[in-house]
Amino acid sequence: MDNKPLILVVEDEKPIRNFMCVSLEAQGYKCIDTQHGKTAISLVSAHNPDIIIIDLGLPDIDGIDVISRIRPFTKAAIIVVSARGHEREKVEALDSGADDYLTKPFSVVELLARIRVSLRHSNQRSQPENQSSPVFVIDDLRIDYEKRRVFLADDEIHLTPMEYRLMALMAKHSGRVLTHKFILDEIWGAFSGNDTQSLRVFMANIRRKIEKEPAQPRYILTEVGVGYRLADE
Repeated sequence: MDNKPLILVVEDEKPIRNFMCVSLEAQGYKCIDTQHGKTAISLVSAHNPDIIIIDLGLPDIDGIDVISRIRPFTKAAIIVVSARGHEREKVEALDSGADDYLTKPFSVVELLARIRVSLRHSNQRSQPENQSSPVFVIDDLRIDYEKRRVFLADDEIHLTPMEYRLMALMAKHSGRVLTHKFILDEIWGAFSGNDTQSLRVFMANIRRKIEKEPAQPRYILTEVGVGYRLADE
């Protein structure tokens, strides 16, 4: 039985589309592709891919519209690859249901790393709740969900309850870009408004506690104007 992950590439430029498919197949993935958004919607429904890589500038309908249409019926991780580098468009794509965003030009190494992260999250989501790991670990950082404690190497890091909630949320979605709006809604509720300044203060406090060099963070990465990402690799 072929258990290779299936990746759908939606890209209007044929040379880029072909290059991505060749690179992905060389790494053991299966690949299907299209240049049209409407065809992509049909392919998602027919083939149920594990990963969807999509450009936003498609010839028939906008990539963000495609994401909005497919998100309700697919659990596939959606990775946007686009030359659109404006913060507003990144936020719009992520809030529409994308899981990650890469700005062109990007390296194949970076794309493959994002795919591995997305596949790990897909596998975790498919596991029964009682089989999920009670501990998150990356390098020296360890989060014990059952005891609600955070460690850096062998030293316990004393976080406030709100700081712990933020760390646990980011660990749950490690490797993914979380927009300011998503974090605010998850932690403070849908009526939190747009208090990004308070969020920045909390993140700065957490960084001071867990990062050896807060100005060059290893764990909590800032996506300028968009949100935050907890490193996964």
